[in-house]
Amino acid sequence: MESRTTSLGSFLMRIGSTTMSLHPLQADEWLWAVEQQLDIAQCTDQERVLYATGQLRGGALDWWESYRQQDRERFTWAQFYERFRSHHVPAGIMKMKKREFLSLKQGSMTVTKYHDKFLHLARYAPTEVTEDSDKQEHFMEVLRDTLQLQLMNANFNNFNHLVDRAMLTEQKSWEIEDRKRKFAPTSINSNTHPRQPQQQYSQQQGNQQHVTPGFNDQNRATYICARKRLAHT
Repeated sequence: MESRTTSLGSFLMRIGSTTMSLHPLQADEWLWAVEQQLDIAQCTDQERVLYATGQLRGGALDWWESYRQQDRERFTWAQFYERFRSHHVPAGIMKMKKREFLSLKQGSMTVTKYHDKFLHLARYAPTEVTEDSDKQEHFMEVLRDTLQLQLMNANFNNFNHLVDRAMLTEQKSWEIEDRKRKFAPTSINSNTHPRQPQQQYSQQQGNQQHVTPGFNDQNRATYICARKRLAHT
């Protein structure tokens, strides 16, 4: 028990304390981080409340102390979590973040970045992703169209399986596009070659040597090499 307490204490020290001066979303992030560490430490319900409230400072501590001693001792973690969140994170912000989740699309984000943002915002819309199947459906619906087409006929054991497959599919698509760019034939356009000066062309005509403007020996060699490359592609 002592070693677990010491370990948990070091976890919470890294997270730090919270005060009323924090931005509402920072307070919510703090609460979420504390809960993750309490889950890892496998604390009892009473220990969760004890350790979390031990990190409160300033106005946040005053808020907690406003409850009578006997009431504080009866608090479950679920009650503390709900009341802390409702007091420190206004309902308007919760609604704003929920709308942000519902309007989220992958767009130009990688699957990894989109996945991280999806999970972060899903915390503000728990009723939308109650079941694993709900998470899969919502995640799939807002992937880029190209990824949806490649994944829509597949079956996934769970949400993480879907995310892993989406990441692998995206990576494979990048590799294919990269190969296409590397092996794409180079177009030949003689009009892009610089023209020789008119004086030089006139002198060559005087010497009865017909030379196509802008197509000297060096350019001719380049052209031949390019044709050879095209012939072997």
